[in-house]
Amino acid sequence: MGRNLDIIRATYEGSSEDNGRNLLTVLAQDVEWTETEGFPYAGAYVGPQAIVEGVFKRLGSEWTGYRAEVHTYLEDGDQVAAFGGYSGTNNATGKSMQAPFAHLYRLEDGKIVRMQQYVDTVLVARALG
Repeated sequence: MGRNLDIIRATYEGSSEDNGRNLLTVLAQDVEWTETEGFPYAGAYVGPQAIVEGVFKRLGSEWTGYRAEVHTYLEDGDQVAAFGGYSGTNNATGKSMQAPFAHLYRLEDGKIVRMQQYVDTVLVARALG
């Protein structure tokens, strides 16, 4: 297991608070974070503050029990892929969802410089409507 894989695992495998804290310590200041088109938080975010405000604060306030659980990691040099499933209940609709995802990370010198999300947006959308 490589160092980059260890860095990414530490952002998924603890408590929500630990995962968030670990993520913030490994995000490059100019990190590019892309949420899939069709996902509620779709778009590109640059920098840790934009990611926290545009994605994670919204997940925390708009969903109950929101989780991203990884079942498989793959590492190839400076890239790490995490495959798993999202789950949670939307606060506005009361509907629950489970949707498979893949996250592809690129790291440089122990910092995440890019993340691309892939997710079944139809399953997420059903919980929103």
